[in-house]
Amino acid sequence: MGDPVPDSKTPALAAIGLAVVGLVIAALQGSVVHGSIWGGIIALVGAIPACYGMWKGIQQETQTTLALSVAAVLVSLGVAGLLIVLRVIHWL
Repeated sequence: MGDPVPDSKTPALAAIGLAVVGLVIAALQGSVVHGSIWGGIIALVGAIPACYGMWKGIQQETQTTLALSVAAVLVSLGVAGLLIVLRVIHWL
């Protein structure tokens, strides 16, 4: 039997989950179109587990884990930036 490898896709899924939670917070505060600072911060925190997932993907030399983690970082940062920028524009 081979060495057991822990599932390293979990951090990427957690990051995408935090981005979704950020969108839900924005929706609960009124409208996603108007953005949300708190939703953006929660989505931004999602980049942390995604970066850990990228590191695990590099260590295990698995392209699938690395690609999923890179996509999760981009989704997390994109949602966070969009929510924060929309809120700032709404204030102005």
